[in-house]
Amino acid sequence: MTQATAAKFDQYSQLNDDDCDERIYAAKQALKGRAIILGHHYQRADVYKHADLTGDSFKLSKLAGQADARYIVFCGVHFMAEVADILSQPEQVAILPDMAAGCSMADMANLAKVERAWSELSQVLDPDQHVTPVTYVNSAADLKAFCGEHGGIVCTSSNANKILDWSFAQRSKVLFFPDQHLGRWSGHSMGIAPDEMQVWDPDEWLGGLTPEQIDAARILLWKGHCSVHQMFQPQHVLKFRNQHPEGLVISHPECRFEVCKLSDHVGSTEYIIETIREAPPNTRWLVGTELNLVNRIAEELRPQGKIVQFMSPLICMCSTMNRIDPQHLAWCLENLVEDNVVNAIQVPDRDKQLARQALQRMLDVS
Repeated sequence: MTQATAAKFDQYSQLNDDDCDERIYAAKQALKGRAIILGHHYQRADVYKHADLTGDSFKLSKLAGQADARYIVFCGVHFMAEVADILSQPEQVAILPDMAAGCSMADMANLAKVERAWSELSQVLDPDQHVTPVTYVNSAADLKAFCGEHGGIVCTSSNANKILDWSFAQRSKVLFFPDQHLGRWSGHSMGIAPDEMQVWDPDEWLGGLTPEQIDAARILLWKGHCSVHQMFQPQHVLKFRNQHPEGLVISHPECRFEVCKLSDHVGSTEYIIETIREAPPNTRWLVGTELNLVNRIAEELRPQGKIVQFMSPLICMCSTMNRIDPQHLAWCLENLVEDNVVNAIQVPDRDKQLARQALQRMLDVS
């Protein structure tokens, strides 16, 4: 970001939300056909309402590759905008309104640690012959490129089971990163035994495992997690069940295994939304996922007599996603009206080519 651009944003930071709304609407009209705004379900309401298309990571991955607009403005986090850049056409530009919108889970696995894990695995077996690397879409582009280079693949919370099926058809084991909980729940739902899923701690030699444990494992689960979904506890579910025996519990697979086991339904954000929408009127739901999404569902379905409540007694939202605010969106769009691109996301060509292979494998399998 240049000093001139930074100074320009300083003026936007003083705007109130109502002024930003007017300027965003005006900029969208001026940009019609040239820019499209993608919004993730966890996005804050005052930004989400401006999105042209919304969805979870899998849906937005596909939409990013299908968008016709010159500019793809991603109201999400950094890895999502990278996916948009990877899957879009060369003449298209992916933009993240605030570069500080990252993902703590994605940061738990970086290329240096994954390459070290791959090297350590070679002390026990030949990973290129026996291990399929699988990265959750919530990861940096260079990790997707690593998977592309080593015959691996990307998954989302919507398609993890299908991706694991494909992965085991390639090789006997999977290294799954960065979220251990999604990997564990997916493996469990496929009938894989707990002792065949071992946690790989990247700060320990051989992930803290013995060669015998590695040899017996089918899935090596990277020691990573989502800070939002980690907050949900089994006692939250048990308290709800005691108070509302007729109630239903639905959780995201990034939640702890114990929470998922106590739930009536487990699935992606799209699955959570559709399941509650399609439920009979006057049902009560406890939902284990991000607060903005839960509040949005609760408001939408209140007229049907549905009560939708957040699982944790503590307020817990994706703080990095919330960095994208109306001020940054207005700043970004008004610059585009003047053909001035701010906060473009550009994945290096080599990483882009290899990551596209891993992402395309995912799209083909799904």
